[in-house]
Amino acid sequence: MAVSGFEGFEKRLELHYFSGDDPATGKGLRRLDFFSLEKVLHAVQCTVVSAVGNKYFDSYVLSESSLFVYPTKVIIKTCGTTQLLKSVRPLVDYGLTLGLTLCGCRYTRGSFIFPSAQPYPHTSFKEEVVYLEENLPNNLSCKKASIMNSKFCYKWHVFTACDEGRMVGMDAGDLYTVEICMTELDRVLAKKFFRRFNDGKTGDSAGREMTEVTGIRGVNKNALICDYAFDPCGYSMNGIDGNRYSTVHVTPEDGFSYASFECVGSIYDDKEEILEVLKKVVKIFRPGALSVSTTCPAGHQLWRGMSKAIEPLGLRLRSFAADEFPNAENVIFQSFTTRRK
Repeated sequence: MAVSGFEGFEKRLELHYFSGDDPATGKGLRRLDFFSLEKVLHAVQCTVVSAVGNKYFDSYVLSESSLFVYPTKVIIKTCGTTQLLKSVRPLVDYGLTLGLTLCGCRYTRGSFIFPSAQPYPHTSFKEEVVYLEENLPNNLSCKKASIMNSKFCYKWHVFTACDEGRMVGMDAGDLYTVEICMTELDRVLAKKFFRRFNDGKTGDSAGREMTEVTGIRGVNKNALICDYAFDPCGYSMNGIDGNRYSTVHVTPEDGFSYASFECVGSIYDDKEEILEVLKKVVKIFRPGALSVSTTCPAGHQLWRGMSKAIEPLGLRLRSFAADEFPNAENVIFQSFTTRRK
């Protein structure tokens, strides 16, 4: 396929660390200075454009998506032709200098719109897995790679690795992660993510305006939002609410339009809350195709009810896949398309 547009689908890396200190009081990874973070991002080929933090974690909007740094956890998402996995080795090494040992890794992504444009090691999922195995420490011996297929939409790629003995008892066991990928955005709604020529605004001020005009502000009214609008188009937002985050990224151009939404929450929350959030997000973009990946502890069925929430909005459930990964995590992948397809 000829390269003719920007690759919106993100690569996502989540790393967990073990510390002998109490995570509630220790700064851990948050002790990394900005210069060190910049070196990691330089290897990935992106930069920080805006940042905000609270007592729980630091949030960075990047030129190519988002970075979240907790005391014992880091999540980094990048899109385009960034080389995300080149952050693995420096993040492992920086952790060691802070007395932290890597004990868990999760890498996920959808199918690329322009796969031939991706540089090594993102030329294929097989190459990505090989690269991860070569750069992760030997204590992460429990590994699994899986491609979750969808007949009507994109595939979902998942790689996990963990040190079983040290993952037990980590806070990740009480959390879920929902990743939503949307393509074929409604053209009228997508136009809201374009800036006017010579609008005289900064990326920050234009971002704040987009947050309000598009309805993104209403997805979680309690969140502290850090947003940014790119020129001439495109948008990124990180929202922080206590120890949880949400993030939105939009590539609005016709022909390869894409938007993503991700959030984390507690498995003890009211399930209806995430379903309401899901409906709000779909209404903002009105995509022609949508996929939802839900990662949660085994035995929990957070994904139930998602099709009932989405289908009244004009989308139909087309495929469902589930798999279990090391450290007793389930990944549920559901894909939807408009009923006319």
